[in-house]
Amino acid sequence: MSVDTLSQKGLAVRIDANGFHHRELNRLIREAVAEGAQRIDLHGVCGQRYIATNLRSGAEIHIHGTPGNDLGAFLDGSRLIVYGNAQDGCGNTMNEGEIIVHGHAGDIAGLSARGGRIFIREDVGYRAGIHMKEYEGKGPALVIGGTAQDFLGEYMAGGTMVVLGLTLNGGNCHTASFVGTGMHGGVIYLRGQINDYQLGKEVGVSQPNRKDRAILRELVTQFAGHFGFDAEEILAGRFVKLFPLYLRPYGRLYTY
Repeated sequence: MSVDTLSQKGLAVRIDANGFHHRELNRLIREAVAEGAQRIDLHGVCGQRYIATNLRSGAEIHIHGTPGNDLGAFLDGSRLIVYGNAQDGCGNTMNEGEIIVHGHAGDIAGLSARGGRIFIREDVGYRAGIHMKEYEGKGPALVIGGTAQDFLGEYMAGGTMVVLGLTLNGGNCHTASFVGTGMHGGVIYLRGQINDYQLGKEVGVSQPNRKDRAILRELVTQFAGHFGFDAEEILAGRFVKLFPLYLRPYGRLYTY
């Protein structure tokens, strides 16, 4: 059987995803949720895209393997836990919920997210947090345990991003270039060293104030709880705050 009930009450379900097309896999997930499953364990996941797209329940989905692109796209309330790496577009346009990745993530993590929280234990690829935004009084948070590639926070319009640099050796500098290019909202907290020439021209730099430290403490404590780190040790590191200098950095390009 591809689907096994793990409890007599049907609150926990195991699905063997091996060989399933993503449409069939999502159908099984939705059926399990509709029948009252509170926890779903997916085993044998190997590149299936769009897992849990637009899922609006409060279910917790444990993913064993490597999900494909757009994991949790339009997610609206569930919690996804990945015991491995995630590919591109993790949390694409998510609205609410939580994605926890016990490994790396590919490019455009958190693309256009407008709510919810994403925690990635290690590094991410290019354009993480691109077009993140705030929506109807709420905003997303993306916490990256390692470092990121170029165009981190590109066109960022809202929300909070934290980059902890835990995978850097010693005092090595982050290597991403064009950080915050086009940024016009939100904030990036970066732990470790970065040079001014690596930042987009729209980005200002300051030291975190008391309010910033409270935000960092909440998010880093959650990150540490998910992955078994010491939050106080992380928070003892040097952080800088990156913020947008202009509300509409390219506004004059669209006026006549």
